[in-house]
Amino acid sequence: MQDPDLNPWQMLRGYQPFSLCDWPGMISAVLFFGGCNLRCPTCHNAFLSWNPDQTSCLDCTETLGRIARNRKWLDGLVLSGGEVTILPRFDVLLRDLLEAGLPLKLDTNGFRPEAVRKALEYDQVRIIAVDIKGPWDMYPDLSGGYAGPGQAEKCLGEIFELARSCPERFLFRCTRVPALTDKDIQTVRSYLPKGIDLKVQAYMPPRIHQATF
Repeated sequence: MQDPDLNPWQMLRGYQPFSLCDWPGMISAVLFFGGCNLRCPTCHNAFLSWNPDQTSCLDCTETLGRIARNRKWLDGLVLSGGEVTILPRFDVLLRDLLEAGLPLKLDTNGFRPEAVRKALEYDQVRIIAVDIKGPWDMYPDLSGGYAGPGQAEKCLGEIFELARSCPERFLFRCTRVPALTDKDIQTVRSYLPKGIDLKVQAYMPPRIHQATF
């Protein structure tokens, strides 16, 4: 029997069968995984991210079965959270989902560049959406004290290097939280490799509870 601590599916906390907004231009199903390596005070999925043990785990076999049944209506799958790249045996999760035969989109904060590099090995991982919280010097506040300026610059710098070789597979986003000014957004934009744009997202207040589906 597989050690549950090494099974990434043990952290599956939510499933949205159809979404028109999580992958623009695509009809997607969204898988939500619990746990995160940051504690951003403006997180809109804070309950799921910080307290995954207080929500029930969805059955892997049942969820994959629902995806298979809906496959003809789907253009792709979105892996979200929480932070998916911190899951144990992240590569196992990718291989399991690739068997569904659908393109994948990965949402990440960019603090596990080695996991992003692994994801890029699979052609079916079409888009990696990276959330940049703000200027490097604001990361301690924006991450709830879980990331410093140097760590943010190093990890996301590695992500930028990956994006230079395949810019079509990356989407960089910054959410305009109340602490960020126009100047801060411009600073974030200046970090990106030449020719790659930044998508600025409207701020949504944090959720009190992340429901499972």
